[in-house]
Amino acid sequence: MAVGYDKHLDEALASLHDEGRYRVFTDLARKAGAFPRAINHSATPPVEVTVWCSNDYLGIGQNAEVMDAMKTAIDTMGTGAGGTRNISGTHHMIVELENELADLHDKEAALVFTSGYISNEATISTLAKLLPDCLILSDELNHASMIEGVRQSGCSKLIWRHNDLEHLESLLRDADPARPKLIAFESVYSMDGDVAPIEAICDLAEKYDALTYLDEVHAVGMYGKRGGGIADRDNLMHRLDIIEGTLAKAFGIMGGYIAGKQNVVDAIRSYAPGFIFTTTLPPTVAAGAIKSVQLVKQADDLRVRHQERAETLKTMLEKAGMPVLRTETHIVPLMVGDPVLCKAASDRLLNTHNIYIQPINYPTVPRGTERLRITPSPLHDDEMMGALVDAVQEVWAHLDISCDLPELITAPAAQ
Repeated sequence: MAVGYDKHLDEALASLHDEGRYRVFTDLARKAGAFPRAINHSATPPVEVTVWCSNDYLGIGQNAEVMDAMKTAIDTMGTGAGGTRNISGTHHMIVELENELADLHDKEAALVFTSGYISNEATISTLAKLLPDCLILSDELNHASMIEGVRQSGCSKLIWRHNDLEHLESLLRDADPARPKLIAFESVYSMDGDVAPIEAICDLAEKYDALTYLDEVHAVGMYGKRGGGIADRDNLMHRLDIIEGTLAKAFGIMGGYIAGKQNVVDAIRSYAPGFIFTTTLPPTVAAGAIKSVQLVKQADDLRVRHQERAETLKTMLEKAGMPVLRTETHIVPLMVGDPVLCKAASDRLLNTHNIYIQPINYPTVPRGTERLRITPSPLHDDEMMGALVDAVQEVWAHLDISCDLPELITAPAAQ
């Protein structure tokens, strides 16, 4: 009897369609020097759209100096890295980049990976394996890459309620004092836009002799005097054992990294399969990242402008009666609460108003809290914001979407 492979796959895809969760990728071409404009090639004929959901938070991916650095690297060093760092050697641009990142976070060393996902998965799983009988304490809203790192470690885990210090302390109190413990959490949680109580978590880590692992991917570049993240802003970097970040958001390039003590970084470099067996970032990408990090360290005025733009948009949406979730960060969640309506709202904004905002559905967020996640940049001007608010009002009225804020639900994904 035939297994019926196609039938199984077709049924799996059909279930996504039935739930309104089937993902459609819009064919966009960003316009260099014209951020946040892009060309929508999914339309016939292609049309210009305004992008409102990019993780290139500061628009640095369009910066002329960054692009020139990448062009120079191609001209002088070619395109690819030639292989893994173990086999082909570490090209000089990666060495310089790691020095810049260690300096950014005031740490002894840094290690660059091909993505933020890999840096989380490889570091958490490897570090926990190296610590005998390690207990991992993971915030329930941690990113999928952190959850996967916990799983891959094979170590015991305890999930603490999101940002609940009393719950975290109760778990630490019950653990064997002599047992290695790793507290894994984020600074800015990218869907609800809230911030972890980093100082209090560090206090608990010191009290119960635990290591801290902080994911700053949605904060590096945008907070702190030099863009080191929330821990930089709050003068807490020295209290964190490992800081993980990305080059693909505020720095506008690609790649992930960790920063910490020399022996911690060296242990991950020496043991993590996700690092050892992967071709490193090419010189052109590393060169662009170096220039970007250098520029962002000096761009406090850009960070101030970024926060002002986010606050301005939240206020405009609130005054228009739209269900915007008030956050303390640059994340602007516009709540829908239904997967089918969320996709329909995204489609109408794109096809009727030439505004691109990707729908956020389960499992990225819990069912019932579907949303449009808006990320204004310093380059979104008042005219763009006015057009967005007008468009959102039209779409909500046309689709009869509720303007009431749905109750937030935690734990979008099982750990």
